[in-house]
Amino acid sequence: MHKNNKLIRFSTFLILLSQFACAQSNVAIKEYTTVVIGAQQFDLYLPLLTNKRVGIVTNITGLVGKTSIVDTLLKLKVKVKKIFGPEHGFRSDADAGAHVKSNKDIKTGLPIVSLYGSNKKPTKEQLKDIDVLIYDIQDIGARFYTYISTMCYAMEACAENNKEFIILDRPNPNGFYIDGPVLNDEFKSFLGMHRVPIVYGMTCGEYAQMANDEGWLKNKVSCKLTIIPLKKYDRKASYKLPVNPSPNIPNAESVLLYPSLGLFEGTVMSLGRGTDIPFQVIGHPKYPDTSFYFTPLPSSLSKEPRYFNQRCYGLDLRKDIYLKAHPKKINLQWLAQSYKKLNNLDFFEMNFNYHSGNSLLQEQLKNNVSEKDIRESWQKDTEVFKEIRKRYLLYPDFG
Repeated sequence: MHKNNKLIRFSTFLILLSQFACAQSNVAIKEYTTVVIGAQQFDLYLPLLTNKRVGIVTNITGLVGKTSIVDTLLKLKVKVKKIFGPEHGFRSDADAGAHVKSNKDIKTGLPIVSLYGSNKKPTKEQLKDIDVLIYDIQDIGARFYTYISTMCYAMEACAENNKEFIILDRPNPNGFYIDGPVLNDEFKSFLGMHRVPIVYGMTCGEYAQMANDEGWLKNKVSCKLTIIPLKKYDRKASYKLPVNPSPNIPNAESVLLYPSLGLFEGTVMSLGRGTDIPFQVIGHPKYPDTSFYFTPLPSSLSKEPRYFNQRCYGLDLRKDIYLKAHPKKINLQWLAQSYKKLNNLDFFEMNFNYHSGNSLLQEQLKNNVSEKDIRESWQKDTEVFKEIRKRYLLYPDFG
């Protein structure tokens, strides 16, 4: 009995130690108000706008407090001439991949130019009445989240048309780690324009400096770039965003899950669009484990969700240990598990390689390559990226 008590106490100790280790690895999620964002630092950028005609690349996340950066600058008598809206539109009310039309903003009467669809890059005509273009959008730090592509196209246009470009920097809620395969040139697209990992651990301002100075813009052009930096930014932490960065990223959990679940965009799986828990679940009507399911239905955010009105069986990730103790890496187990359970289907779709950035990951998953070997296959390119990245960091690294 005495021996058994010792074993019980030792087992309890191991459990507590494990829980403590998980607690120590938790990523702190800080309040957004603990950071002073670029848009709040008027003394640094308002002088740059004096007597200038201004365009703004922004959406619903471009807030100063609770007020749009557009309304804020108009109130400060800045000559705002035009709004440029990214994917999902200026008011962020369009579904992913939906065509966004150019129109007028009802509140201000300003023209809105869509930078999604056939017109991803501002044209010479669209910039002719602009001296300075401001970029103020909340990103979430994944290569295939298309706002950074919009930013880089806008930078190219400014370089080509001799316009100034100002970035009002914001924190990256997935800026506390680097992971994923580095993009191969053959898979460059709007889902990824440069040789960076899926999770690159930089703010928009830092990324812009890197793209500008490394000659990554088209024809190696370089724009006149000004970054209004953050104050009190902790790169080791994530941040609870004050506004959903896009319609189907509704909370901090979906933000943290996005780099892993974004890869499923190139598969037959549903990511919960058409439910109130998008990017927190994955499922398919033929997934063999039926213990959890959701049913996508048309909504204002997802008018034609995949598998609408069909039960999708799969995984509920809202209480997964991945979120409780974020391992600072993309979760490949969910992808491998889903492929194995649905391998009688054409699991991978054409754009999977554009999301992953290479053709190798798909082949590795099909051939049941171990996660350790998969990660080793992208380490060399990742180390090259990390050395480049160091040159453009504006804030202390996570170490």
